[in-house]
Amino acid sequence: MTCLKGNLVSENGKHRARTADGRDREDGRRRRRFFSLWKSLLIGGLTLSLLMIAFLGYFFLTLPIGQEDGRPSAEATALVLADRNGDRFGTRGAFVGDMVELAELPPYVPAAVISIEDRRFYRHFGVDPIGLARAAVANLLAGDIRQGGSTITQQLARVLYLNRERTFSRKIHELMIALWLESRMTKDEILARYLNEIYFGGGAHGIDGAARRYFAKPASRLNLSEAAMLAGLIKAPSALAPTNNLEAARARAEVVLATMVETGAITREMAEYARAHPAELAIETAAHPDRHYFSDWVAHEFSQRMNPARGTVQVVTTLDPELQDLAAEVVASTLAEKGAEANVGQAALVAMAPDGAVLAMVGGRSYEESQFNRAVQARRQPGSLFKIFVYLAALDAGYRPSDTLVDRPVNVGGWTPENYGETYKGPIPLRTALASSINSIAVQLAEEVGVDNVIAKARSLGISTELRRDLSLALGTSEVTLMEMTGAFAGIANGGDLVRPWGIAEVLRDGEAVYRRRADRTETAGEAVLPWKRDQILDMMRAVVTSGTGQRAAFGWPSAGKTGTSQDYRDAWFVGFTDHLIAGVWVGNDDESPMKGVTGGSLPAEIWREFMAQAHVMKGYPKPRPPKPVQPAPQVVRSEPPPDPARTAPQPRRETSFERDLRRLGDAILSIFD
Repeated sequence: MTCLKGNLVSENGKHRARTADGRDREDGRRRRRFFSLWKSLLIGGLTLSLLMIAFLGYFFLTLPIGQEDGRPSAEATALVLADRNGDRFGTRGAFVGDMVELAELPPYVPAAVISIEDRRFYRHFGVDPIGLARAAVANLLAGDIRQGGSTITQQLARVLYLNRERTFSRKIHELMIALWLESRMTKDEILARYLNEIYFGGGAHGIDGAARRYFAKPASRLNLSEAAMLAGLIKAPSALAPTNNLEAARARAEVVLATMVETGAITREMAEYARAHPAELAIETAAHPDRHYFSDWVAHEFSQRMNPARGTVQVVTTLDPELQDLAAEVVASTLAEKGAEANVGQAALVAMAPDGAVLAMVGGRSYEESQFNRAVQARRQPGSLFKIFVYLAALDAGYRPSDTLVDRPVNVGGWTPENYGETYKGPIPLRTALASSINSIAVQLAEEVGVDNVIAKARSLGISTELRRDLSLALGTSEVTLMEMTGAFAGIANGGDLVRPWGIAEVLRDGEAVYRRRADRTETAGEAVLPWKRDQILDMMRAVVTSGTGQRAAFGWPSAGKTGTSQDYRDAWFVGFTDHLIAGVWVGNDDESPMKGVTGGSLPAEIWREFMAQAHVMKGYPKPRPPKPVQPAPQVVRSEPPPDPARTAPQPRRETSFERDLRRLGDAILSIFD
């Protein structure tokens, strides 16, 4: 028993030894695994930390902190445009305004911005995790991006140093700069800087610039409804700009007022009063989009002709609001009614006073669709409209409206211009030739008087574009602008003085005139058409309207004009005038595709007639007596035009074919008696 028992004891001892030894080995393995795990975690953590340091270091080293890129310089120029009556209708340039402190603003101005843009502004450190979470939930529930999580500090960082690209690196930079700004500036300093830098649409930068741009007052005088509207613009300044969409801007202002009530910035009664008295604009540009073409042209003229200006100036222009609205309505209605059928995509109209003051301008079908101004920027072939300079040069050379040339086929160095319809009328007075727009007569005249003289006549009346020095010029193959041609016809209307179209009458800064256009003409051609020649050209141009290609332009008022049609019906023109008003019309397509048989005597003449007829009634122009017809001189049928009297050497008068045959017959008879 003892042995057995001893054996059992011995065996149990060995088992216990083996069990303890296994537990020790298992504990050792656990310890090794534990230390291995911590070692891996430590190495991984260190690696991750190094990567994070490198990551943040890279973005820190590439931070675009240096020269700030905020609002434009305070030296920028802003134009407030007023019509001839002094009523404001548009603006151009950057409205910067003054830098303001929070203490200078009514308390509801910053409160409106905080309530709609960052209601936890005073409780976060530049980045708002709660705001980010709230925006993420709202966007997730809406299935779209409805809210942004950027704080005012982040937005300021973006305005000062970054662009609006939606990239990961830009967002990291934005967060880092926001934290940096919060460490360097107080909350009030950040908010004031934000209000002075943010863009409010319509070219307005900063709260003071926006107040002056939209309400013609400094920011210190903003009322609650105006403050709410400006705060609402920050979300989408271009789309919500009240000059583009006043109703949308007012609707957004109501949202701002509601958030101000929620945050306790204002009472419900204050909000109700502001809703009942919405903000009113000082410049109602949204109601007149057709005036943008004129505004662009005047702004360009200002930059080209005026000394550099600083700050905000008021530009009193020549625009006649009644005539402008009429011109826009006539062009739009005509294109809507007849444009598609005639394959006419665009039209332009310019109206001016005899001294060149531009009263109305339509630069195209729709400014929203295309800001390209076809009245001043488009260079197109005028066709027969250019013949007016050929006939003026011919009158200077000694021709008279009653002189007769032979309408016949012409061959000039292999070039054979054809008449419209390919028909020829034989002997025809110049008056009828211009009225009927005969090509062969215009080419014969240009050949005789010289292309250089035709060009000189065009230059003397304000045509500045490049002109071809060949006989095709007589048929209008050189491109010109509608503004140039209308100005040239204004020069003809007033007797030959050079007329440069103008649109700026006065420039005011702080109510004081810094520029005023002189009433007297200072730019003349140097050699005006003599009065009797003016009567002759007017007689010929009146015939265009009464019996020629421009008969559709007649509206019961003594008027003169000329039609023009380029090759393949790509351009059609009518320019004409009365004693009170000059107007030019062009129709065509931007891609220069042909129209369907549209000539200068059709659609352009009809637009011109509708505009001029209503304009003369609207403005109450006195109707003059019918002009006296020019007494015709004895007609002389010419096989060739008379010589150019401008030649310095005396030239013998050329014989007509009849005189030459008569002389030869006389010589033959006399030879019988020799």
